[in-house]
Amino acid sequence: MGYHVADAATFEWDERPPGVEGQQPRLAADVTSTAELKHSRGRVWRYPPGTRGRRHADKAQEEVFVVISGQLTMLLGDPPDRVDVGPQSVVAVEPGTPLQARNEGSEELVLYIYGAPPEQEGADFFDDPGDL
Repeated sequence: MGYHVADAATFEWDERPPGVEGQQPRLAADVTSTAELKHSRGRVWRYPPGTRGRRHADKAQEEVFVVISGQLTMLLGDPPDRVDVGPQSVVAVEPGTPLQARNEGSEELVLYIYGAPPEQEGADFFDDPGDL
């Protein structure tokens, strides 16, 4: 078949630990398997207000963050630059660039994150820099 549909109504949401202890868990739905992606990997993420992902730098994967709803705050580079983007906005991050996705707003953040190539050669993890 030449196409595959990943319908949000059928997503199975897995709890993922927050990037900072004491925060609510994030939820992730695997799109890689559902849409049978072969050249990239993807997940839809739900970040409750005040939630942060882990600060990291992927070694081989370009990552793309697509905001579906809410406000995404990204910390990019070292030292980190703060970038705020809203719905229908996209942030592309090159391999080796430190990043952290955050929801510093008062509403749930929903975003689609995908990366290519699909192989994950690991990542370096960094301490949370706190509030910027």
